[in-house]
Amino acid sequence: MDNQGFPERSSIDIPAPVNGQPSHNVNAGDPDGNPSQLAGHDTGNEGSAMVANVLQSDIGVNTLLIRLKQSVASAREFAAFLKKRSTLEEEHAQGLKKLCKGSHDSSRRPDNRQGGYAHHYDEVIGIHDRLADNGVQFALSLHQMHEDLHDLATNIERGRKQWKQTGLSAEKRVQDSEALVERAKAKYDSLAEDYDRARTGDKQSGRVFGLKGPKSAAQHEDDLHRKMQAADSDYSSRVQTAQSQRQELLSTQRPQTVRAILELINECDSGLTLQLQKFASFNEKLLLSNGLCVSPLKGQNSNQDQRSLREVVYQINNAEDLNNYITSFSTKAGQRPAEVRYQPHPSLGPFQQMPPSDPRFPTDPNGQSYPSGLLQSSFSDHPHHVPSSPQGHGPVSDLTVLPNPPDQSHHEPTSYQTLSPAGGESLPPHLPSPQLSSTMYTQPPGSSAAYSDLTNPDIPPLRPVFGVSLDDLLKRDGSAIPLVVYQCLQAVELFGLDVEGIYRLSGSAPHVSKLRAIFDNDPNQVDFRNPESFFHDVNSVAGLLKQFFRDLPDPLLTHEHFQDFIEAARIEDDVTRRDSLHAIVNSLPDPNYATLRALTLHLHRVQEHSGANRMNAGNLAICFGPTLMGTGSNIADAAWQVRVLETILQNTYQIFDDD
Repeated sequence: MDNQGFPERSSIDIPAPVNGQPSHNVNAGDPDGNPSQLAGHDTGNEGSAMVANVLQSDIGVNTLLIRLKQSVASAREFAAFLKKRSTLEEEHAQGLKKLCKGSHDSSRRPDNRQGGYAHHYDEVIGIHDRLADNGVQFALSLHQMHEDLHDLATNIERGRKQWKQTGLSAEKRVQDSEALVERAKAKYDSLAEDYDRARTGDKQSGRVFGLKGPKSAAQHEDDLHRKMQAADSDYSSRVQTAQSQRQELLSTQRPQTVRAILELINECDSGLTLQLQKFASFNEKLLLSNGLCVSPLKGQNSNQDQRSLREVVYQINNAEDLNNYITSFSTKAGQRPAEVRYQPHPSLGPFQQMPPSDPRFPTDPNGQSYPSGLLQSSFSDHPHHVPSSPQGHGPVSDLTVLPNPPDQSHHEPTSYQTLSPAGGESLPPHLPSPQLSSTMYTQPPGSSAAYSDLTNPDIPPLRPVFGVSLDDLLKRDGSAIPLVVYQCLQAVELFGLDVEGIYRLSGSAPHVSKLRAIFDNDPNQVDFRNPESFFHDVNSVAGLLKQFFRDLPDPLLTHEHFQDFIEAARIEDDVTRRDSLHAIVNSLPDPNYATLRALTLHLHRVQEHSGANRMNAGNLAICFGPTLMGTGSNIADAAWQVRVLETILQNTYQIFDDD
């Protein structure tokens, strides 16, 4: 019989079964002719005889088919296990590699420790990277094993179905033939009994009625004789047919089917066992490779550059790293400053009279001497600034002049000057400033006259930002996200994430107006990283951001897509509603999409701090829903506007990627 592409097998003689039927040559792959070994058993002569008896019986083919089905199921179950294990190992390995890359990049940032610690930390990351490589190779091996075992199970299942149809159909033909023999024998026996009664004279009623009228006893006997002969001939032919089919089944068809199914079982079981052995070996190899990565062997043939994880970690020297870090700034330290000393101003000391013999210094009526030619009358016009004499004398008519300290008397004579605050000269450091500032709060940095002019909301804008469409801002400034949006988001994330009611509480209206005027004139002067720039009022920054979106000629989510967003919000299924909103968001213009993405990622971070700021996704959606979508013709749409933004915030990372 054609084996449908299966390879030819060697032959084996199966011993005669217990019922006395002759043995037949079967291609089963065992040179010793022991069917018990074909079935995987080695139980001696008695077991071999029992196995041969079952295989040659009418239940042999069906028994082997059930066993083959179990083998295929086991192979498929282990193949599924290998696939899941491969997926888990690959996810773990890829996650570990991603973690190593991120940690390596982070460790190189200047805000992390450098020096010896960074070098040793890189070695730790490198060890984990090698562990990840081992995991990737292990996952690839398991995946290949899964594919091999799955292909084997598929081929075995195909062969099982073929031999099931071939073997069971042959068994069915023999059973049907023997059933026909039984029916022919029953008919033959019935006619023989009738003929025997008619021949021996047991006529019962005496006359028999036929189709053409009553028959005589002789005619009835002849009819029964003819029928009995015909039944005998039919019975004999059917017996011969059943015997020939039974002989063919026992000599050819059943042995071939048994042999093919047995080899399919052996092939499936051997393949499954082989994959189990490979699985055990690969696990040992993985553990050994990981162990060598963590703690390499020390020997002549080993890589001396590789150190164990313990050695790397234990060689971190915190004190040395700290000293090296500090000494790296030695060139910037410069020389030590001079010792700080208290040096009183000469005006605080007593007046010293010059020797009268010195012709260079004339004396006044009070005995005080002044340099010749340097007397000025700066205080004559300001009598309230005339100082008193340090020694309790009356007011000096023009000014008080102080000589040099005694330790400088050997230098050239001191050139004296008049003290004239009103004349524009600066006063000594110990004197109060002539004017006091009346400003009660700190102005923004660089608060010059030009900056003060920018905060005036009444002046016309030079480069308007508010009330300008996102398209025009993109064409003018070249940025998809307006600068005012970027600055406001930055300020809130730096100073407002934990402020209770952020975006819900209103800021100061004058502050919002001043900040708006700044952005409408010269936004490049604004740096919201300094809270002084927004008067330490982060709620005003939040109000400024909402004001920008309210003033847009076309809302951020556009009038064009307003009805599409409302229809999507009406969908009850969460996943379907999310996917519908995702598709509409992707269809927004480029500047609208970029700005919405930045705002959504920011609001997602705000709601992550809802434990402190009390602003969850629902509260933020109430604040921003109508602002971003605009007001529709139907007031009932307000609830759906809130639902649109709430759905977007709840699915931030499904709709936008986080860069």
